[in-house]
Amino acid sequence: MSFTIEERGNPNAETYRVFFKNAEGKYISPFHDIPMFADEEKNIFHAVVEVPRWTNAKMEIATKDPLNPLKQDVKKGKLRYVANVFPHKGYIWNYGAIPQTWEDPDHKDGDTGCCGDNDPIDVCDIGSKVCSRGEVIKVKVLGTLALIDEGETDWKVIAVNVEDPEADNFNNIDDVRRLKPGYLEATVDWFKRYKVPDGKQENQFAFNGEFKDKDFAIDVIKSTHEYWKALVHQSNPKELNCMNTCVTGSPCCCSDIDAKDVVDKTSPFGTEEPTPSAVDKWYYYQKN
Repeated sequence: MSFTIEERGNPNAETYRVFFKNAEGKYISPFHDIPMFADEEKNIFHAVVEVPRWTNAKMEIATKDPLNPLKQDVKKGKLRYVANVFPHKGYIWNYGAIPQTWEDPDHKDGDTGCCGDNDPIDVCDIGSKVCSRGEVIKVKVLGTLALIDEGETDWKVIAVNVEDPEADNFNNIDDVRRLKPGYLEATVDWFKRYKVPDGKQENQFAFNGEFKDKDFAIDVIKSTHEYWKALVHQSNPKELNCMNTCVTGSPCCCSDIDAKDVVDKTSPFGTEEPTPSAVDKWYYYQKN
């Protein structure tokens, strides 16, 4: 199963979108139409890369837009870029989401005591390859971190691209600790402090910032898949856009013509706008 992308609008502008196509060249939703499992028997998952490693633009699946293309988050009327907080440069993994999952904002998690953040579950690929924006990779899940982001449960799944040369050596979260010492600590540090340059407090974590293992992580993913199933089969999904092209029984399933019409209504791909100079600024502050 393969997927391609089509860029629309101007990069580094609010018009910019990344739409997805299946192997037949037909437009699809990365949220709803890409299967969660790449290989269910082996627990291999698909992951949609929103933000490649070392980059700063806060790209994300547009859950409220038709066909859910990638677009850059906007805060206070400005495109959002994640700050470089010492010793990190942009994102320190290929960061993205597992399709066909949803952290239900009406469900209070029994482990964290907080409701979901209304998004697909996040994934951090620790493989050596720097992926491309919109790339769909297959990953082996290793564990998860329970971030509490402004009072919401925001699971961060730690995974490795199955095509990574060292993928066979990584089978659980302890393998990351053993083979890439310091990486898990850096991950906690990154998520704890990345919003501080924007004037916000450090983020908190459930389980005292400890990582849960592979089995725990897979159970969390599967539970968010069940919430997604309920969402995509609703007649009037809450705020989110469930337009899809292949989910059997979904009232939001549309024709290929309707999907193409969504894309045609957006701006054609154009010239990249300049990146704000502040994106390269370096921040340092003493840890609490």
